[in-house]
Amino acid sequence: MKRGQVLGVAIAGISGVGAFIGVLTLVNKPATVVTREVTVSMAQVLVAKTDIGLGQITGADYFRWQDWPQTALSPSYILRSARPNAVSELTGAVARTPLMPGEPITAMKLVKAGEGGVLAAILPAGMRAISTRIKEETGVGKMILPNDHVDVLLTTRKRGDHAAETLFRNVRVLAIGQLIEAREGKKLAEGNTATLELTPAQAEELAAANARGEISLVLRSIADIKGGDETMSTQVKILRYGGRSRSVGAVN
Repeated sequence: MKRGQVLGVAIAGISGVGAFIGVLTLVNKPATVVTREVTVSMAQVLVAKTDIGLGQITGADYFRWQDWPQTALSPSYILRSARPNAVSELTGAVARTPLMPGEPITAMKLVKAGEGGVLAAILPAGMRAISTRIKEETGVGKMILPNDHVDVLLTTRKRGDHAAETLFRNVRVLAIGQLIEAREGKKLAEGNTATLELTPAQAEELAAANARGEISLVLRSIADIKGGDETMSTQVKILRYGGRSRSVGAVN
């Protein structure tokens, strides 16, 4: 190989090695980290300090102020800047719904003394609370608890026959006796009355039905509470002494 060719090859090799080292330097160069400080505007919101049960009377130690991002505020939240004395104002209020620690307090979740009783506080607008007599055998063996949903049946007797019809479906139980909340560890609800949440028309019908016969409650699955498929029908069963029973169904 001629001297000029050797020199050219050497220069090319040196250039290639230099380029390779340059690429490695770029690849292994540490990434530039840019730190940007963002200031979030905060407000103090009144929240539950501890668990507050349905119908529970609150004390001053049930609440605390907590920092909350301005961008996540709801108009229903109680702000310290607007109501600095809210803790003392709400002391002695009754919880209309269970509250968890850290949950923001709103006017709809508490009712103050003088604004109605506990049951009136948890009753939705437009609905009525009415009680009906129940026994162990007509109340699912005392296993029905507040906030369960039931079907309401009426059993009547006429000319030696017993007829059962479904008056209402998927009705919320507000209370059993004087128990308005199912507490942990309490398996049975004592009491011989069940207070149900009904419309005004349904309340009138139940009052009349109590005078006609015996009311029974049929416990529904928790899966039905959110309004699953509901068949609008009335089922009447005739029970004859010494004879077979028959059912008559009418679908609306």
